[in-house]
Amino acid sequence: MQTELSKKLGVEHAVFGFTPFPAVAAAISRAGGFGVLGAVRYTAPDDLKRDLDWIEAHVDGRPYGLDVVMPAKKVEAPKDRTLTEADVEAMIPEGHRQFVKDTLAKYGVPELAEGEASGWRITGWMEQVARTQLDVAFDYPIKLLANALGSPPADVVERAHDQNVLVAALAGSARHAVKHKERGIDIVVAQGYEAGGHTGDIASMVLTPEVVEAVDPLPVLAAGGIGSGQQVAAALSLGAQGVWLGSIWLTTTEADLHSPALTRKLLAAGSGDTVRSRALTGKPARQLRTEWTDAWDDTNGPGTLPMPLQGLLVAEAVSRIQKYEVEPLLGTPVGQIVGRMNSERSVQAVFDDLTRGFERAVDRINRIAGRSGE
Repeated sequence: MQTELSKKLGVEHAVFGFTPFPAVAAAISRAGGFGVLGAVRYTAPDDLKRDLDWIEAHVDGRPYGLDVVMPAKKVEAPKDRTLTEADVEAMIPEGHRQFVKDTLAKYGVPELAEGEASGWRITGWMEQVARTQLDVAFDYPIKLLANALGSPPADVVERAHDQNVLVAALAGSARHAVKHKERGIDIVVAQGYEAGGHTGDIASMVLTPEVVEAVDPLPVLAAGGIGSGQQVAAALSLGAQGVWLGSIWLTTTEADLHSPALTRKLLAAGSGDTVRSRALTGKPARQLRTEWTDAWDDTNGPGTLPMPLQGLLVAEAVSRIQKYEVEPLLGTPVGQIVGRMNSERSVQAVFDDLTRGFERAVDRINRIAGRSGE
């Protein structure tokens, strides 16, 4: 599964794997793909440094990258002032805080222990936090910097290029993709409606060729609803130079969800058991549908807040739901491909399945085209 882009980056398979787990990122690269570590959860630079040190020690010299979140649209600070976390917290209406308390009380979610900090703080959605992550990351031999929400600021793109790091940005439409190209992005990830996490309204089968045509000759990675080798072959046939996979790694043995109940829910879920909701971050993100997402999407509720207010508002609540495994409320970002994620497998086993499926698909097309055996 090689393309011009995969050869440029020195990887065997044009499979780019996004994951919040260092062990999964390293395993993806060792298996011949390109592991990309999601940095949004790292609020302390030393924690990111620790995990990048670990990846360096376990990646066997293979290339890998980092994914940050620097939203193009966000709550803005007053002029000549940096927006602090305390400033953002002060913007959260008391009615929204009460709604969180009432919802947790309805389901009997216990409090965190006294002095226990929330383990799920979305300060990584704030640009200044992402910049501290980059200060750490650029001390490592990363080969790719990806931004999940719009193009990174011009100075970040320039800094990456000065260190020979390629820059990728996700796009949910051809219009967004063209903006990325105009701003000097090297790789566009065409993320379709089916994808987990932040995603747009256009399905992958329509989006991928539109983006390929719009940004030619930039390489495009297809994302959203991909979890088999046949789908990888379809993406490449649409003009993509690789695929960007995220959800499929959540049920690998290397993933560290810290929640047997959540793993069970993912393994049992069908492709129709997800929803695009603003409940988690304030922007539409595909995730497991739960009674938590239903509560936020109910028109009788207060509605969600813009990013990063929503993430800060629900941070402690999500930590409590996860810690105590309150199953009606327990969820995670995941795409519609969750319907194929029905067993726990190693990252290597996932790659073995991808390559076998890819070969079968290519053989099938060759037979249809009358080229079997050539």
